[in-house]
Amino acid sequence: MTTPPSPPGAERTDGSSVQIGALVPLTRPGWVEAGQHLLAGLELAVREVNDAGGIAGRPLELVVRDTAADPQRAAAAVDELARLGVAALAGEYHSVVARAAAGRADALGLPFLCSSAVLDALTEQPTEWVARLSPPQSHGWRIYADFLRSAGHSRIAVAAQPSVYWASGTRILRDHLAPRGGTVIELDMSALTPAAMCDELVDSRATALLLLVGHPEPAVPIVKAVRRDQRLAEIMVGAPAGQPEFAEWATLLGDDSAGVPFLRYLPERLSPLGARVEKVLRERLGEAPSFVAFEGYDTVAVLADVLRSHGADRTRTAASWPRVAVEGTRGQIQFSRTPGISVWQWASTPVQVVDRDPAEPGRFRILHAG
Repeated sequence: MTTPPSPPGAERTDGSSVQIGALVPLTRPGWVEAGQHLLAGLELAVREVNDAGGIAGRPLELVVRDTAADPQRAAAAVDELARLGVAALAGEYHSVVARAAAGRADALGLPFLCSSAVLDALTEQPTEWVARLSPPQSHGWRIYADFLRSAGHSRIAVAAQPSVYWASGTRILRDHLAPRGGTVIELDMSALTPAAMCDELVDSRATALLLLVGHPEPAVPIVKAVRRDQRLAEIMVGAPAGQPEFAEWATLLGDDSAGVPFLRYLPERLSPLGARVEKVLRERLGEAPSFVAFEGYDTVAVLADVLRSHGADRTRTAASWPRVAVEGTRGQIQFSRTPGISVWQWASTPVQVVDRDPAEPGRFRILHAG
């Protein structure tokens, strides 16, 4: 495995620092923009922890590893970071990658606070070693399904690629909508071109098309094909996984980027801490920070609090999840056991359905909140 070097100062070998391993997608086929936002949040929080005196006088440092959306690479990185002696793991955006990392962390007895991945089954069996900030997929996607119903959509087509994550999303939507009179029609994008998918979409009589596919390919070509097909002028295009959150979406699609509802995990109003962090992250990123950047910041805020209270002992860190009470950028963070979820879960993560305003694609509109 070839791993890009960590940022300057990210690693020490003299034992003077408390180290956190950070798993982040920084190269393709990973979602690089998401990885950059996640890392910006992690790094800002580390800098602020150190400005405030570190962990009992010891500097907190990130040991960054690029997962590149590869589960095997992530698992190998967990092994390496465990050998290096990190106190805990943080990060990861891609659900399937986070699942591989969580399984390995559980096997090694290494605490892992997952920042952004939402797949319900983050580990095969219940574990004490893993906690998560982002909401379970079943929670967020049911809120999205309720939004679809409230907007009058009962025949929903999903353009999907083969993946545990996309299959899970389709199942959640179907299970939630079917008892309420809804129908979910699957369009297999491993077998259809965007043009052929448009033909299938017309035949399906669906009023909404959801993008359960990778970004930018094939999500961007699908949106362009639908927007240019006069037969589909009235169809709503949605992206529950959050592709329109990032600036690249608007850059690649222009006006076609607007009016595509997606899930994001922000409150209607940020706390004073969140507003301050938003300002600094905007300066660092050169653009508005996504919810993923706030997830990164909150991850380090939680881990720093735990490490200050319990030291860098891995077992004590894992045992502390149920006692966490940390003010994050998006609310008070506490972990609990959620039925059907195998990890410690922040149960009150804010969930919104938003889109880019057609009149001003750089501005987001809140359409629904859960």
